[in-house]
Amino acid sequence: MSFYISLSGLKAAQADLSTISNNVANVNSTAFKKSLANFGDIFAAAPMQTTTQVAGQGTRIAGIKQQFTQGTVETTDKTLDLAITGESFFTVRTAPPTSQTSYTRNGAFSLDANRYVTDTTGARLQVLPVDANGVPTGNTSGDLTDLQIPQSYEDTSTTPSTWVQLSSIEINEAGLVTATFADDHTIMLGNVALAAFPSAEGLRQKGDAHWQTTLSSGQPTYGAGNAGLFGTIRSGALERSNVDLTEELVSLIAAQQNFQANAKAIETQNAVASAIINLR
Repeated sequence: MSFYISLSGLKAAQADLSTISNNVANVNSTAFKKSLANFGDIFAAAPMQTTTQVAGQGTRIAGIKQQFTQGTVETTDKTLDLAITGESFFTVRTAPPTSQTSYTRNGAFSLDANRYVTDTTGARLQVLPVDANGVPTGNTSGDLTDLQIPQSYEDTSTTPSTWVQLSSIEINEAGLVTATFADDHTIMLGNVALAAFPSAEGLRQKGDAHWQTTLSSGQPTYGAGNAGLFGTIRSGALERSNVDLTEELVSLIAAQQNFQANAKAIETQNAVASAIINLR
């Protein structure tokens, strides 16, 4: 039995090493969230057995949970680079016909050939409709639309009408996207849809700093920045990973020593068993 106890310790140490190694490997991944392995002891006894005379039976992995702490915000000066200072996520959706919704903290957005704002996976950034004052008029998944940046607009105040070219794009802290054209005319294109969850730790990882909803995470609540848990949006900045390399290296040393200690325990148990078998 003692062999299996130490074996469970080896497996736990290996899982810890793998988790830490993954954190270290993604230290430069934009908006990556580190994980932490949690362990629990294994204990079993018969109903009538005195538990004070029973040793434990090893350890098990209780779960590997993500740590959604804020990462460092780095300035890039690119308008479509967005960073969230808060607990919410950007909402993105793949192009039809799949139209799969996911959530990300990676705000490295750019324009595709059709001038849709897309993330690093090609999914389109979602926005909420706004009224004439820039206030969102919807907060459900059915209100979400793809953000598309126009290259020009038709000025019908002249005869004949003329097309005026885009001059600049602005995204404020609330996430309101405003297009300014060469004649100083402005059009509000929508408000970046931020999603907040009852339990972000319950989200399912997809890779590339993307997550999907689960029963554990609960359904998202959509809204604009500068409101409660949604936090604020910073244009011209990106969130780096929340991995502290020094902390991870210290944890890596501790996990390595734990692995070696369990391996030594197996070696000692093998030596004891061999001595007993070889008794004459």
